[in-house]
Amino acid sequence: MSDLLTFTDRGIFCEAGDFYIDPWRPVDRALVTHGHADHAHEGMSHYLATDIAAPVMRHRLGEISLDTIRYGETRRIGDVTVSFHPAGHVPGSAQIRIEHKGEVWVASGDYKTIDDGLSTPFEPVKCDAFITESTFGLPVFKWTPQDELARDLNAWWAANAAEGRFSLIGAYALGKAQRILTLADTSIGPILTHGAVENTNEVLRAQGIKLPDTIRVTPDTDLKAHPGALVVATPSGLGGPWSRRFGTAANPASTAFASGWMALRGVRRRRAADRGFIMSDHADWPGLNAAIRDTGASRIFVTHGYTSVFRRWLESEGYDAAIVSTEYSGENFDAPDEGETGGEAA
Repeated sequence: MSDLLTFTDRGIFCEAGDFYIDPWRPVDRALVTHGHADHAHEGMSHYLATDIAAPVMRHRLGEISLDTIRYGETRRIGDVTVSFHPAGHVPGSAQIRIEHKGEVWVASGDYKTIDDGLSTPFEPVKCDAFITESTFGLPVFKWTPQDELARDLNAWWAANAAEGRFSLIGAYALGKAQRILTLADTSIGPILTHGAVENTNEVLRAQGIKLPDTIRVTPDTDLKAHPGALVVATPSGLGGPWSRRFGTAANPASTAFASGWMALRGVRRRRAADRGFIMSDHADWPGLNAAIRDTGASRIFVTHGYTSVFRRWLESEGYDAAIVSTEYSGENFDAPDEGETGGEAA
């Protein structure tokens, strides 16, 4: 019996349904887990994604042939039954379940098992084979609880605001930036945003996702009118000339990054930021293990991240595990901002 999904140079292929999942080269029919650029590429003839992910995909990909599906809705495509289920990664992100002749495979895309209060929470999906990321597939990666994260973030901001200092924090424009906004205590002061972050905010607000009020930074913004503001930037914006307008030699801005990589001291030092907040939209080590266990799957395919280490761990736990080569990047500090074009927008 052939595998229900195969791994090709175009993406994950389902022959029985004649479609690809998150393909990175042009194909006729693409089922897309979410709108980040390493999963939602240009050039597909037809796309299928969740109704929640669709607005961001249209914002980023332009005029595309895009059909939508709700979480849990089933659809017959060719000889298989397909459904999309919450992945908890970013708003609208999905795991894709494929069933054929009683066999079930799940392609998880990117996922996060904690409820961040922004995305639809992750739901385990029973299956025979599970395709998992391993972006943070080492025991050292364990995320700060949401309440502690909010407390630490707001304490840092409040201390800076008391000195009239800007608090600049770098985070991906889709997902992490909005999580920071939902954690921020707006009584401390105003919130300013990089143009790429605000573009995404506008798309999400238009579909009913609640976010606090923010002020887009433009070349005409009078920064002196917003002393002590929290400034949410993309990582490239924080590391480039865009951020230099904040602060003075006498009172420089305080800088921070929000990333799972902040769990590694070497990365914190290399980024030369004042603070590092351990926050990711990917699963940590306990989350990866819990998600895989809850699927009940015996076959596990490991994609991007610490693939070799994580596969060996899974094999030691009794799984039939294999590494799959893809072009997904996960959370990469040295890559362009995850899924955002025009990252240096004012």
